[in-house]
Amino acid sequence: MKHAITQRKSWKAMLAAADKPVQLPVARDALTARLIELAGFDAYQVGGYALSGASHAIPDVDLEKFGEKRISAEWIIQSSPLPVLVDINDGYGYVKNVTRTIQEYLKLGASANFMEDQRPPKKCGHMDHKKVIDDAEMVQKIKAATAAREQDDLFILGRTDAIDPEGLDNAIDRAKSYLDAGADGIYLEGPKNLHQLEKIGKELQGAPLATSILEDGCKTSWVNPKDLKDMGYSMILYPTTLIFQVVHALQRGLERLKQGKPTNSASITMNEFMQIVDLFYWKNIEEKFEGKSL
Repeated sequence: MKHAITQRKSWKAMLAAADKPVQLPVARDALTARLIELAGFDAYQVGGYALSGASHAIPDVDLEKFGEKRISAEWIIQSSPLPVLVDINDGYGYVKNVTRTIQEYLKLGASANFMEDQRPPKKCGHMDHKKVIDDAEMVQKIKAATAAREQDDLFILGRTDAIDPEGLDNAIDRAKSYLDAGADGIYLEGPKNLHQLEKIGKELQGAPLATSILEDGCKTSWVNPKDLKDMGYSMILYPTTLIFQVVHALQRGLERLKQGKPTNSASITMNEFMQIVDLFYWKNIEEKFEGKSL
């Protein structure tokens, strides 16, 4: 396990080497990022939905901004050397805000950012009644983002939420204009069925293409990675999978605790947890320099 992160694999290099869509579970905190790494994933994402819920116990409806998100993202990014895609919402404003946001996430070591075209106040992409800004305005924000990275190989993923308010065809047209503006890849949020997923893949063939897959109650049904690869997708975002399971496990654990019962096999052991957080790395440092052990 690496504790000194010097160079992450670039997002483009990772995509080029992948023989299947890159699966991107969300890390809501540093421990989750570490677990994603230990589970053998190639990369992960820091997503606003899970971050809002885990950090502040609030929904993803534009209640917190760049400063709050940055603090949480920094600890997460530092915890794992895997390539990381960071959700930057709408860039937190117009072109000057986008520029600063990109510059700050470059400093933190982000491998990729995705930015959406929602009109404030933005919300989770699988919620209803979203509004989007003019495509010309989003084009300028993408140009600002690509300029802000200068010579760095930060991957800019343009996202459109226009399927609901404007229809699929307009959303695809927006996606093409975002690619023309310099976005390295494209992400259409909220396809409602397999037909829409297939049409997006066909119309945007050849571009690095992302979609999000969520559990019950959301717009896009579960589709397995092989089928998404066949449709042309190279990235699959899982914004809710882990946090929903974490909440379920916590609820079950709290229920047993309230009843005065141990968790038994439903839990990991102290030794297993210490391996995850790599106690032995810090133990060796103390033994080496102080001659004592934790």
